[in-house]
Amino acid sequence: MIAYIGYLASACIVLGFMMKKVQHIRLINLVGCICFVVYGFLYEPKLWPVIIPNAIICGIQVFYLLKSSGEPREK
Repeated sequence: MIAYIGYLASACIVLGFMMKKVQHIRLINLVGCICFVVYGFLYEPKLWPVIIPNAIICGIQVFYLLKSSGEPREK
């Protein structure tokens, strides 16, 4: 079951490369990073090299998604 979370995370990251709009890329990447963080915590022993960078990336994605929510949308 834990492996499926890792596969979902990887699929989200790959799917993000197929998007054209930056907000969509950030949102899908955020979902993938959250899945990687969950995966890292559920795996024994904990996968800190997976958890730490993905948690940081989650924060970055949330910051820029919130920042861009007040700006005019791209065409």
